Amino acid sequence: MNTSIILSELTYKAVRSSGPGGQHVNKTSSKVEVYFSIENSQGLLESEKTLLLQRLSSRLTSENMLVLHCGETRSQHRNKTLVTKRLLQLLEDHKKPAKKRKKTKPSRSAIEKRLREKKQKALKKSNRKPPEF
Repeated sequence: MNTSIILSELTYKAVRSSGPGGQHVNKTSSKVEVYFSIENSQGLLESEKTLLLQRLSSRLTSENMLVLHCGETRSQHRNKTLVTKRLLQLLEDHKKPAKKRKKTKPSRSAIEKRLREKKQKALKKSNRKPPEF
């Protein structure tokens, strides 16, 4: 993953932010949206592209664009740096291969505890029934 190439491929758009702020909110576009196309990126390897497209499929638009937005602060520049860091961190986290799961077995005491609690619950429920004559 080449960060400098990815940063040059990002498209930013400033929009009006919602929330408190009075007239200032109505006049300024402080919320920043960033658009990134994983498929057309030159900064990613093919293996990374397929992995990211698979893992981020729920976050992609119909055109396979990854869109993130930030309107946390009143400053457009601060929001731009925040959303850029968030995007790079998202790509970094999701390009790593998943760890293999090691099969484990519950301990003997854990099995005995589960069975003991199961018998107690069954006894409790059977005691709730009215007695048979």
